[in-house]
Amino acid sequence: MELRLTDLRDGESGIITSIKMGHGRGHREHRGAGRRWGFRKRLEDMGLTPGTRVTVVKSAPFRGPLEVYVRGSRLAIGRRMAERIFVKVKK
Repeated sequence: MELRLTDLRDGESGIITSIKMGHGRGHREHRGAGRRWGFRKRLEDMGLTPGTRVTVVKSAPFRGPLEVYVRGSRLAIGRRMAERIFVKVKK
């Protein structure tokens, strides 16, 4: 079952299956492509790549950031970023 990372509860884990890059806010094609590349690069630098196991440690209230455990490290990522990360959960 594929869910958004934000759909997981505290303590639940999943395997990253895909990351939605979006189209950016700019009107020009190349401007949006640069933002997508930057978003992808940022996630790769944090170790959030497809096939990686991620656990939600804590979800802040009022649509705040998520604290996640990935590759032996804890990270805080913004909710909008986490909404674009899809994970597969075994039920």
